[in-house]
Amino acid sequence: MTGVRAARGSHAGPAAGRIAVILNRADIVPDGDAPIESRGRIVLDAVGGAALETPPHTHGFNLVELTATGATVTMWDGDALRRVELAPGIHMIAHDEVDDPATARIAAWRDAFDAPETVGEEWREQWLDTLERTSAVGPVDDRAIVRDNRPFGYPTLSLLVCTASVGASGVDVRYGEFAEPGVWNRPVVH
Repeated sequence: MTGVRAARGSHAGPAAGRIAVILNRADIVPDGDAPIESRGRIVLDAVGGAALETPPHTHGFNLVELTATGATVTMWDGDALRRVELAPGIHMIAHDEVDDPATARIAAWRDAFDAPETVGEEWREQWLDTLERTSAVGPVDDRAIVRDNRPFGYPTLSLLVCTASVGASGVDVRYGEFAEPGVWNRPVVH
């Protein structure tokens, strides 16, 4: 198994024709005296094919799982654990619901990410072209995908771009780091 990890950000791991990515989600779990468990084991279990059945003692997350036969999102907000199957097509998720029109970046850009018109390796470049266009709003705009969240009280910045595909031949995950965190530059994904 190989993977990509960002501190309290996201984890991605491909194994045996399966991809799992865990993303931050708004939650109600306080940062109190009781230690919060790592979410890393959740994504590792997911790439191994184990479904999350019991609410974890972690901060909120959206766990996206993708196989050649479909995609699901498991959502944990600190209160309720839910799992939904995604219909074929393009979807976006940030810190709340899938395709949530109340999330500024989803409302602004979801329709911009059309299904790729190209096959083979070229789809990544087409996707990066679209992502580059979204950066015109700047990294602190609510519509930004490549973000600098420090002005909003969160010490987080976008660090990398990750692309993934799953098919009959297996999983292909690639990533490229930004030259400067939170600022768009065209990374080379490899």
